Amino acid sequence: MLRKANGARTRRLPARHPKTRDALSKGLEVTRQHNEFDRLLHAAWGRLGGGMSPAALMLAWSDWAIHFATQPGRGAGLALHQALPGGPHAHDPRLAADDWVPWPFCMYREAFEAGGRRLLELTRAVPGVDRHHEELVAFTVRQWLEMVSPANFPATNPQVLKKTAASAGMNLLTGAVQGMEDLYRGASGMPPVDADAFRPGYEVALTPGKVILRNELVELIQYAPATPTVHAEPLLLLSAWIMKYYVLDLSPHNSLIRYLVGQGHTVFAVSWKNPGASGAGLGMDDYLRLGIRASLDAVETVLPGHRVHAVGYCLGGTLMAIAAAAMARDRDDRLASLSLLAAQTDFTEPGEIGLFIDESQLAFLEDIMAHQGFLGATQMAAAFQSLRPGELVWAPLVRSWLLGERPALNDLMAWNADGTRMPYRMHADYLRSLFLDNALAEGHYLVDGRPVSLGDIDVPVFLLGTRTDHVAPWRSVYKFNLLCDSDVSFVLTEGGHNAGIVSEPGHPHRSYRILRRRRHDAYVAPDEFLELSREVEGSWWPGFQQWLAAHSGPKRRPPPMGAPRRGLPPLCSAPGTYVLMR
Repeated sequence: MLRKANGARTRRLPARHPKTRDALSKGLEVTRQHNEFDRLLHAAWGRLGGGMSPAALMLAWSDWAIHFATQPGRGAGLALHQALPGGPHAHDPRLAADDWVPWPFCMYREAFEAGGRRLLELTRAVPGVDRHHEELVAFTVRQWLEMVSPANFPATNPQVLKKTAASAGMNLLTGAVQGMEDLYRGASGMPPVDADAFRPGYEVALTPGKVILRNELVELIQYAPATPTVHAEPLLLLSAWIMKYYVLDLSPHNSLIRYLVGQGHTVFAVSWKNPGASGAGLGMDDYLRLGIRASLDAVETVLPGHRVHAVGYCLGGTLMAIAAAAMARDRDDRLASLSLLAAQTDFTEPGEIGLFIDESQLAFLEDIMAHQGFLGATQMAAAFQSLRPGELVWAPLVRSWLLGERPALNDLMAWNADGTRMPYRMHADYLRSLFLDNALAEGHYLVDGRPVSLGDIDVPVFLLGTRTDHVAPWRSVYKFNLLCDSDVSFVLTEGGHNAGIVSEPGHPHRSYRILRRRRHDAYVAPDEFLELSREVEGSWWPGFQQWLAAHSGPKRRPPPMGAPRRGLPPLCSAPGTYVLMR
């Protein structure tokens, strides 16, 4: 009982009084509605900004503007002097053709490049500006420069003018029709023109095999042997769930899986399900449990007593490294070796993709994903295209819409357009734990409630980076050498994140560098690697296969397909059903 100021008594409502519960429920519901409104607003802003947080952009530009404004001498010096040699450049490779030598096109080129260099210099090395903000400002300036390049406009592009004169303008009419078709297909969620010429199971993903395991997240494919005898230890290939697995099994001539099977290896490959909104709650732990652990258990069922060569590509390699560290911690010795292809384990220098990762960006991205349950393939593709807009956006548009030429799709380009979705919880966990917090490299990434350390891995490691990789820069991939003291063979190959992997024997203009660092050897820095490593002409695939064979036991008869008596009967033929999900 409480006493009022006039002496009268009043009764306090019990904590569980219906009126109290109703008030609390209403308050919680109002809060939930407010949070939902905020998420919807952020999601709308994020979509309008192409996934970029307006707050992050404003913070970056404000930081730069305030510091630049307090240093007028620096701005005046740049305005009065020519751009410094060796500084930032705004060179568009398309402007290097001979067509740009005559006047007035040389004037357009020189004005664009000089002005671009000047703008980029203004964004660089401003004392006091946060490094991340400086990079974000420079990134947005580069995006604008790529957009206003004289190569993108009919009146200033000599190749477009020549084609227009020669065809009496038919190139512009054809380009307009193709542009309308491209816009319609993009708005409708349809694949690019001619992408249907590369269908999994018909034109690509043709290596014979059987699906022997299917759960709510993966199908595990066992490939049929192509040789009378096979190496004793099987291979388990894990690609990233950001992509369909058949990047490793494209056309017969450039299929890494077919090549390894033909060299006498028993190959298993994980095909990820393309999750929808119902899979929003799937996390990194689910991908570890249902992807790697379930697949390892199945391989062990088919080949009991034989260790496994684990091969991970891109994000699949990051997850494979996490799994290997957890297995080493738990004294699970089922791995014979670990191969990481264009996979990062330390995210302190992730390249330009790191521009999309900070607290503000993640808050917006999480709201977008929470609203729809996933991050769409087109949203992810737009982020990667923005890293090289001149090559991946503007050049194809000019060729198709202004020159009227429809570039022929190849199998790799068609696969690249066959994207997948990222579940909300998994992608948020991945970006926060690995990119933002760098938890794996710093030893506080949790698996089953306990931290794992890459330093516990004690199996031989094949580590591969690609020279022009914009997704997983090779120097970032190389940082694994700082985190693990096992026997590591590092390979640096020509090409980018995808084309450097799909690099079959006979592919022109291919070579690689390799250097082995034995256990307990002194660390070799990346620049030293370039000096000490030996260069090998041709594809890296034969070198990889020889490395695998050197870490395998004697050959034996091929194992059966699946294990029907132990609960793993063949379910269907490769490439399975999950790879066909749109």
